[in-house]
Amino acid sequence: MSSLHNPNQNHLLAALPAADFERLEPRLELVPMALGQMLYEPGVQMRHAYFPTTSIVSLHYVTESGASAETAGVGNEGVVGVPLFMGGNTTSSSAVVQTAGHAYRLDRATLKQEFDSAGTLQRLLLRYTQALMTQMAQTAVCNRHHSVEQQLCRWLLLTLDRLPDRELVMTQELVASMLGVRRESVTDAAGSLQAAGYIRYRRGHIGVLDRAGLEMQVCECYGVVKKELDRLLSDVHHQPGH
Repeated sequence: MSSLHNPNQNHLLAALPAADFERLEPRLELVPMALGQMLYEPGVQMRHAYFPTTSIVSLHYVTESGASAETAGVGNEGVVGVPLFMGGNTTSSSAVVQTAGHAYRLDRATLKQEFDSAGTLQRLLLRYTQALMTQMAQTAVCNRHHSVEQQLCRWLLLTLDRLPDRELVMTQELVASMLGVRRESVTDAAGSLQAAGYIRYRRGHIGVLDRAGLEMQVCECYGVVKKELDRLLSDVHHQPGH
C-alpha cells in the first residue's frame, strides 16, 4: 500500500481486527476519485463498494425534470454501496464524487461473502447504515423547514468533518445541486456568511475562516447527525496490527 494512501484512513476499515483486515487487504483496490465522477446510476447493477479515504461522495436523487438534491454525503467515516450488502444490488439514487481524492474499492462478491460471515465487518456496516439513515432523514427535514443559509452551514460543517483542511473546491452550481435550491439562493446565503466573516468565497473555492461562527448559525440538524454518528460508531477504533 502507498505510504500516502492507507486503508486505515477509512474509519470502518481501520476498525477491523487484524485477521479480518488481512483477509480483505489483497482485494482492496486504491482508486482515484475525480470531481463529478459518477460511481453508480439509478437501476444499474453495482459492481463495487467504495470506502472513501480523502474523497467525499454525494448520494442524490434526480427527478424527471432534471432537478436534484443530495440525500446524504459519505466520506472517510463510511462506505458507498449499502445496497450491495443489504440485498438490493441496485438503487434509485445516484452516487457522484463531491470532493476529489481517493477511495479503496472492494468487489461485490467479496463484500457479500464477508458480510454473510456475520463477523465484525457486518456489525460495522449495519451500524453505519443506521447512521446513514439518520443523515438522510435529517436532510429531508432540513431541506423542507430550514433556511438556505442554515442548510449551507450544515452542509459545510459535515463536509469539513470529513476533510483534513478548511478549503473546499466547490462551485456554487454544485452546492445548489446538492441542496436542491436555485444557484441564486446559494449566492445570497454564501454572501451573508462571507459578510459575517465565517467563510471566504472565490470562484470554485470556499474557505472556512470561522468554524465556531458556522456552528452558531447552523440549525440543529448538524448536531443531530453528528451526535448519532458518534454514538453508533463510538466503539469503532483503529485496531492495532494493520
